[in-house]
Amino acid sequence: MEILISTELCRKVPGFTIGIIEYKDIQIASSPQMLKGRLQLFQESIYFELLDKNITEFDGIQEWRQIFKQTGKDPNRYRHSAEAILRRIKRKNYLQPVHSAIDLNNFFSLEYQIPIGIYDRDTLAGDTIIRIGEEHEEYTGLNGRVNSLHNLIVSSDKNGPFGSPFVDSERTSVSEETKNAVQIIYLRPSNGSENNIKMTESLMNMFTQIHGGEASFNIKGC
Repeated sequence: MEILISTELCRKVPGFTIGIIEYKDIQIASSPQMLKGRLQLFQESIYFELLDKNITEFDGIQEWRQIFKQTGKDPNRYRHSAEAILRRIKRKNYLQPVHSAIDLNNFFSLEYQIPIGIYDRDTLAGDTIIRIGEEHEEYTGLNGRVNSLHNLIVSSDKNGPFGSPFVDSERTSVSEETKNAVQIIYLRPSNGSENNIKMTESLMNMFTQIHGGEASFNIKGC
């Protein structure tokens, strides 16, 4: 499977960069206590930090809000997934464990203040293009709602959009039955290529430590 970035997205967001990790023969299950504990402690630490700090003061949150503006989406109405998680934490509505893949995604998303999507590879058809959503496009998201994708950054295979840094679709969600997966990390262009490579590789290594299997990654950008 090849993942491409559209020329329109590159025009609107110069420097747009993603990390792509492909996993084979993984085993997703309930999160190990180490991951559950780290995620809980990290959320508690962030909660106390947010008592004296606005969410929009975090560099990663600011940068991704600006990217949403560049594609034509109001970040005050459509908050990228990392910001949405921080807003839950600010209300002390902490994330509860789901399973090892989602919990690890959430941990890294909080640590680096970026959206991260993970998808069941066996539900994808053909190549994937990262592009800007069209006016009448929509899908049922993991938030349980039908979401308009107009002017959002979306990942789309031959069956249509399935992912976004706003919210991912139900169609390609991972579960404990998932054996092959693809992770898309919406990196911060300002971090520079060396830091983005290190971060992507770090996520891949921790994922395979927990889930086994084989993995490879690459970085793509405009």
